[in-house]
Amino acid sequence: MDQIDAISRMNEKFSSMSKGQKALAGFISDNTDSAAFMTAAKLGEAAGVSESTVVRFAYFLGYSGYPEFQASLSEVVRTKLGSISKMGAKYAHASQSEIINSVLSMDIEKISDTMAQIDANAFELAVDTIAKAENIYVIGIRSSAPLAGFLAFYLNMMFGNVHHITTTSIAEIFEQMIRVNENDVVIGISFPRYSMRTLKAMEFANSRSAKVVTITDSVHSPMNLYSSCNLCARSDNISIVDSMVAPLSLVNAMVIALTLKKTDEVVEHLNTLEKVWEDYQVYSTDEINFIDEEAIRNYPKVIYGDKDKNN
Repeated sequence: MDQIDAISRMNEKFSSMSKGQKALAGFISDNTDSAAFMTAAKLGEAAGVSESTVVRFAYFLGYSGYPEFQASLSEVVRTKLGSISKMGAKYAHASQSEIINSVLSMDIEKISDTMAQIDANAFELAVDTIAKAENIYVIGIRSSAPLAGFLAFYLNMMFGNVHHITTTSIAEIFEQMIRVNENDVVIGISFPRYSMRTLKAMEFANSRSAKVVTITDSVHSPMNLYSSCNLCARSDNISIVDSMVAPLSLVNAMVIALTLKKTDEVVEHLNTLEKVWEDYQVYSTDEINFIDEEAIRNYPKVIYGDKDKNN
């Protein structure tokens, strides 16, 4: 047997799973810590499938049986706990300043790696696709939820045709996406451990011929299964914390690139919004003016590299 863990195997085989297997994979992905210690019967009951489905699922993933599959899940949990222990040993006698310097240095490294590996053509395609879409759907669950919220907030401020999928219920996710079609774009954000709910949303969008843009950590991410445009940003797990600094920088760049591409529309929308704020006294007079039209129009055109990508 190879050394690929159970979660990675589920991600790799997700597209060829049956309906029941996908439901089981989604439950395990979201509840690994508890699923690893359940019997096949208990796991099936919790996931809403039969015990025999759980056993066959283990064979489907390439294990000799459920005990081996369960052992692989347990190893995933132990690995996570081990990383916490290692972090505790590393920083046991470190000062607070040493900790912050170390963490910030690691985050700087992640941004540098992302800059070196980002696919400029994929970035341009993503910006063009979003700019042309009739409706924009943004989804990110668990640790990716803040990134999705940040992106959706600014896209909505700019365009207004934005749907932020905020629920964690797969049924409600489909309810919010039921009208998605080939004229729309769905932006899915997910990092290890990848969200099966986000992956199902990507699959659904793809089945409706919608454009799919993913923001994830690797070209090997299962999020890329249904995407025509993949944007990768490095995100390493530090104990129980996922570093989202590089992905946030990527989202920031996307917002700025869209602002520059649709400057007139963005300025008009923001002017209208500020007029509403003023009429209804949403903000007091000591608030900073949200719109600086000159700053938007004169923003440096070089987004990355040395070449003007805004032409």
